[in-house]
Amino acid sequence: MLELGGSKAPEADLIKEGSDATFMQDVVEASKTTPVIVDFWAPWCGPCKTLGPALEAAVTKARGAVKMVKIDVDQNQVYAGQLQVQSIPTVYAFYKGQPVDGFQGAVPPSQIEAFVAKLAKMAGGSVDGGLSEAVEVAEQMIEDGQAQDAADTFVAILQEDGANVAAYAGLIRAHLALGDIDRAEAILNAAPKEFDSAAELDAARAQVTLARQSQNAGPIAELKAAVDADPSNLQARFDYAVALHAAGQTEDAVNELLEIFRKDKEWNDGAAKTQLFQIFDALKPNDPIVLNGRRKLSSMIFA
Repeated sequence: MLELGGSKAPEADLIKEGSDATFMQDVVEASKTTPVIVDFWAPWCGPCKTLGPALEAAVTKARGAVKMVKIDVDQNQVYAGQLQVQSIPTVYAFYKGQPVDGFQGAVPPSQIEAFVAKLAKMAGGSVDGGLSEAVEVAEQMIEDGQAQDAADTFVAILQEDGANVAAYAGLIRAHLALGDIDRAEAILNAAPKEFDSAAELDAARAQVTLARQSQNAGPIAELKAAVDADPSNLQARFDYAVALHAAGQTEDAVNELLEIFRKDKEWNDGAAKTQLFQIFDALKPNDPIVLNGRRKLSSMIFA
């Protein structure tokens, strides 16, 4: 079993209420080993009520890669003055005892996450406690034929972070690699609602659909003979493409589907185009088969 990142640090150690009296210890000294975000706020500040919780969520999610200190400027004005805090909310980031970054005003969650990730990377860490690296290792296990080890690793990652959609999709792929389509489909159908729009789950969904088709694929030689005997038989060509994909001949399958689309874009309610998108979704976006296939399809659509 792959060893994952260290245990999650208690939130109390990650996020503190600071003061002028504790600034040197909580911020300057602490930042010598771990980046510390300082949130200067006040109870009457409207934007602070949005920014503060968003910062806390991002810091908590970072699993100890960064820390946070909240300072009420109404009660603590010494360091706010030294750092020339002129409006709130103002956020500073300290690392190795010095301010290294910051911003003013409320910002969107995506910017906050990027801010935290930048600080974590600065210190040689990551915002997920090494889980992204664990996902990559598990993906390689699938490539290396170690599907059961990959499945076990994905489960361990999800036990650490149940919202890790990459690990969830990876678990589905691992079961497909094990030949257990029913289990893969069950995991897919049980996916949390928040995963619905994730590209990783779209890819897993396409892979499950293609795996189901592969179960019913006909013999390649017979289907090819049918196509050779009657090139205009688009159903035979479609079945041939499905069989090619089932046999791992993905590029050849894409070419046959493109030929169907070239001959009749609307055949069988656009089945060739739909099948092409299933294959493209199941592959990595930068796969040459995807790039070339999409380019050829687009040229036909806009011809």
